[in-house]
Amino acid sequence: QVQLVESGGGLVQSGGSLRLSCQGSGFTFSYWAMSWYRQAPGNGPELVATIASVGDAVRYADSAKGRFVISKDNSKNTLYLQMNSLKPEDTAVYLCNLGQWTDRDNWYSAPFWGQGTQVTVSS
Repeated sequence: QVQLVESGGGLVQSGGSLRLSCQGSGFTFSYWAMSWYRQAPGNGPELVATIASVGDAVRYADSAKGRFVISKDNSKNTLYLQMNSLKPEDTAVYLCNLGQWTDRDNWYSAPFWGQGTQVTVSS
C-alpha cells in the first residue's frame, strides 16, 4: 500500500533552516508529481510547493517563494523541502502528498497522507 513518511522537522529559531524529507513506498514514485502541504492549528491545509513527475517544473505558494526549495530523488523515492529564512508563521505540521495539476490552477491530491513532521519556529 502507499506509504509516505515525513521527517526532518524540529524546533528552530527565526531565520534558521530545516530540510524535510518524505520517503515514499508502495507506488511508482517517478510517475507522480509530488507536493508539500502544511497545516497550522486552526487553519486549513495550505499547498506549499509542488514538483513535476518528470523534469524540474516547480511551483510555490507565495508564502514560500524565495525561501523554500522543493526537490526529489527518484532513485531514492524521496521528496525534499529545503526551508530557509524560517519565520514563526511557518510553524505547522508539514505533510507530503502525491498528485498532479489537473489544470493551471487546480492540484489533485491523491488520498494518501503520512503522519507529517512538526516544524516550530520560535521568534
